[in-house]
Amino acid sequence: MALVLGFPAPASLPTGAAASPCYSQRGSRRHGRPMIHQSSQFQYCRAAILSSQTHHDQKTIERRSANYQPPIWDRHYLQSLSSEYTGDGYGKRSAELKEAVRRMMTEKTEDPLEKLELIDAVQRLGVSYHFRDEIRSTLELMTMNNDGGLIVSDWSSKGDLYAAALHFRLLRQHQLKVPQEIFLNFKDKSGKFKESLGGDTKGLLSLYEASFLSLDGESILEEARQFSTKHLKEYLMINRSPDDDDDENHEMLLLVAHALELPLHWTMPRVEARWFIDAYERRPNKNAILLEFAKLDFNMLQAIHQEDLKHASRWWEDMRWRERLPFGRDRIVENYLWSVGQIHEPQFQYYRRMSTRISQLTTSLDDVYDIYGTLDELELLTNAVESWDVNAVEQFPDYMKICFLGIYNCVNEIAYDTLKEYGIHILPYLKKKWQDLCQSYMKEARWSDIDYIPTLKEYLNNAWITVASPIIIFHGLFLSANSLTENELQCMETYPDIIKWPAIVTRLVNDLVTSSDEMERGDVPKSIQIYMHETGASIEDAREHVKQLIREAWIKINEARVANSPFNRTFVDLATNLARVAHFIYQHGDGHGHDIGDENKDRMISLLINPIPLASKYHQK
Repeated sequence: MALVLGFPAPASLPTGAAASPCYSQRGSRRHGRPMIHQSSQFQYCRAAILSSQTHHDQKTIERRSANYQPPIWDRHYLQSLSSEYTGDGYGKRSAELKEAVRRMMTEKTEDPLEKLELIDAVQRLGVSYHFRDEIRSTLELMTMNNDGGLIVSDWSSKGDLYAAALHFRLLRQHQLKVPQEIFLNFKDKSGKFKESLGGDTKGLLSLYEASFLSLDGESILEEARQFSTKHLKEYLMINRSPDDDDDENHEMLLLVAHALELPLHWTMPRVEARWFIDAYERRPNKNAILLEFAKLDFNMLQAIHQEDLKHASRWWEDMRWRERLPFGRDRIVENYLWSVGQIHEPQFQYYRRMSTRISQLTTSLDDVYDIYGTLDELELLTNAVESWDVNAVEQFPDYMKICFLGIYNCVNEIAYDTLKEYGIHILPYLKKKWQDLCQSYMKEARWSDIDYIPTLKEYLNNAWITVASPIIIFHGLFLSANSLTENELQCMETYPDIIKWPAIVTRLVNDLVTSSDEMERGDVPKSIQIYMHETGASIEDAREHVKQLIREAWIKINEARVANSPFNRTFVDLATNLARVAHFIYQHGDGHGHDIGDENKDRMISLLINPIPLASKYHQK
């Protein structure tokens, strides 16, 4: 199914809505009447508030509750976080190791494959941000051979699937042009990939990872994805219990299982670095200097991230929304994960801290629209954001005053900081995106109020805004840049593809794990239920359809990454990484809302809390 997405139309309902079979005659969900679905998990809570928007008398309003669990991270525990990896001794050793790795990157070698493997290891170990120029120049030099042809085609002509696919992937990761036709040599006369490749697991794994960097209409890479996936799954079935003494087979089994769970191109870089450090350490031919540098760099960055997290936790405590808006999700650590997953480098500390605030504010705002607010209250809030007028709060109930003024102050602070530091007045741009978000929230609230079931196209045209990814990415342009061009600002007046398609991915992976819970508490149906309603498909077929839409959205992201645009590479990577964080957050359940189980908690601890053990030879004295 082709997605045709544009900016959502102004919140409204079709003419004749009440007579439509898509509407329920049960009455409003937002005024205390029974919902279609109720369970022990999702139920109404009663709250007596002063309803000042239409009446000045006190009345009891029945409000929904999602019964969100309290945060698993105690604020005192978060403030107690500390790391030893902050002293001069570690910094000195890190500089020595970094220079040694730099020499490896720049020295000449007779084996070009060795250099490609080094670049790949540096990237997967999470230290490539130190060597961007060296990696780029090396890959550019390795693009053309002495005869003017592509070097990657030389691998292909020799039948080396592993090297050809690895080189192809690295070139595309760095926006260097390489055609999909280099894989034609691996096809037979009938035009299918040679079955003899089925025994080349290393090559198939390399082909599988390369296939996810496909562009629109690249059928060869789609065939490569299907072919490699089929054979890699068969490999896993045959090798479920590898011989422990066979280190090579054991490593390959781990790599294949890891890749099939989530391809490298879709993986949050910080998560991949933590996993790959352990995997790389098990290699008999590992580079000890590179491994030591990766471990030390991870721990030193983790120390910075812990300071970010403590800063975010103090801000959130000062906001007091935990007590003022107790119906919402208190998820400051999870919201920090979105920020650190987008951009983890030390120089972007301000971005991570402010982006975490935006993520938590949008999380709470979403809960106001989805769960707690009445339709009349939400209309008032939407109008206030539209006018950006603090005087509008006089009509609000207390909880909504807290919500609006908190957002108002935070956004104005970001605008002021940007004006002060860079002389750029960004408040009109920020206000417009918050207005768009609230209008889209309002549309969903109206749909929910009358049990309207939108079409899948109608739903997605609105839901990629309400997932809040666009507003987070949009703030990222201002929070991560030292300067902005006029072209960048003009492009941000709309929603360019590098913002739209990561938001689509975020919405769809969210729907795969949260839609049942949200339906039970009375929300608008999500993509899976809507597709089932439209087509009569089973839930299994509907889930597969959504997964296909995710694959198509990633192709659009790939297109946006190589398209001519005014945006700098940092912003393009930041936007792409938001989709990758979404895969991480929702990979094992709802890691943002309800299902913050042991697996999600353990992964967060490995990223943010526990350092990687290092040899004691250069510990601080």
